[in-house]
Amino acid sequence: MFYDMYAALCKSKGISLSRAADEIGLSNSTVTKWKKTGATPSGDTLTKVAAYFGVSVDDLISDAQTEVGMQDQLIAFYGKVKDHLTEDDIDDIMASMRVKAERNKRKGTGG
Repeated sequence: MFYDMYAALCKSKGISLSRAADEIGLSNSTVTKWKKTGATPSGDTLTKVAAYFGVSVDDLISDAQTEVGMQDQLIAFYGKVKDHLTEDDIDDIMASMRVKAERNKRKGTGG
């Protein structure tokens, strides 16, 4: 989800989400919308966020889409078992998947 990427970038820069939004020229309600709806900004907003954090728009979009794809894979894999998982369980599994994906990315295997 784009919000998670935004929050991680803020954390890595050592600033609050609201401060980053203010410095980018966005309202806090925009960031709240990303969090509540899972929306990904488009056009000018993506360009501003990418420039602020020094990353490419492609990186912002692909990482957000990768996150959604990983969650879809998780749910498909666990099928009926997902009903018995807590949010903490899902967060732990997602973190593990991120580590594996990053390892593969560094190795150049992509999967």
